[in-house]
Amino acid sequence: MRSDVDLGRFGLISGADLPSAHLAYETHGELDDDGGNCILLPSYYTGTSSSYEPWIGPGRLFDPAEWFIVAVNLFGNGVSTSPSNAHPDIAGAAFPEVDIADNVIAQHRLLTHLGVQRIRLIAGWSMGALQAYEWAARYPELVEAILPIAGAARCSPHNVVFLEGVKSALLADPAFRAGRYTAPPVQGLRAFGTVYAGWAYSQAFFREGMYRELGYASVDALVQGWATDHELEDANDLLAMLGTWQRADVGKHHPGGFAGAIGSITARAVVMPGSTDLYFPQADSEREVELLQHGELRPLVSDLGHLAGRPGIRAAETAQIMAAVRELLRD
Repeated sequence: MRSDVDLGRFGLISGADLPSAHLAYETHGELDDDGGNCILLPSYYTGTSSSYEPWIGPGRLFDPAEWFIVAVNLFGNGVSTSPSNAHPDIAGAAFPEVDIADNVIAQHRLLTHLGVQRIRLIAGWSMGALQAYEWAARYPELVEAILPIAGAARCSPHNVVFLEGVKSALLADPAFRAGRYTAPPVQGLRAFGTVYAGWAYSQAFFREGMYRELGYASVDALVQGWATDHELEDANDLLAMLGTWQRADVGKHHPGGFAGAIGSITARAVVMPGSTDLYFPQADSEREVELLQHGELRPLVSDLGHLAGRPGIRAAETAQIMAAVRELLRD
């Protein structure tokens, strides 16, 4: 069941703040008396806490009979404080810039409120991986293990450029009106989804017709599906989360910079880049593992591109992730 924690006027690292802020989350299972059986699942771009449900349950990655599972929503995703639901002072185009660090600081407050004393594992796909790294660097005494999947510790310049492309497709719609739209900028949202579709998967995915495994009869059906799905999104919410993604850098607020931040992580880490990911390539993860104290590179072998590892996407990828989870949670 979804709940909210009231954060009051939540100060951001930029100096701005979120008035009447709230963080939405879901829990599964019960917290042990010592507060040490927590699994944290931070949400990803266009996902919510409910998006992790394929990983939760008996026989799945995380069994609520054993673990206290907290799935938490990013600021900007339309569930936690976002442009579409914020206090009037910061609603819509007035929403301030929010960093990954802001999300993690708010999540720390949430877990403290829930009585968590120790996090056994933080597992996250895509933007969830960005948060896992930030958590382990910012609160190393709390985090035992992290599992970043198809993500990284920062947004690379190439990734920034990709995101600028999808953003430009949305901004080009005159109905967007610099974020002050009175009706959804449908053409911009459809263009956003169309551009996104080409980057989400690998070349082999299209060449081998793997889209049929995901229920698309043709490439055109896939493109139309992505365009239609994005019509349902709030444009300012998409841009708020996109900005959080672009600004992500675990070393930005660490005195030792990027290398110092990753080097300070004491948690055990299994790092699982998607082997055909166009957003977060394996080479970036290789560099991160070199800097980690207790890191192992274990590529997620898949032709799905970035979508490899998304909860519930396909059994072959889920099995690889499950093997890593069981190893990291083994006493």
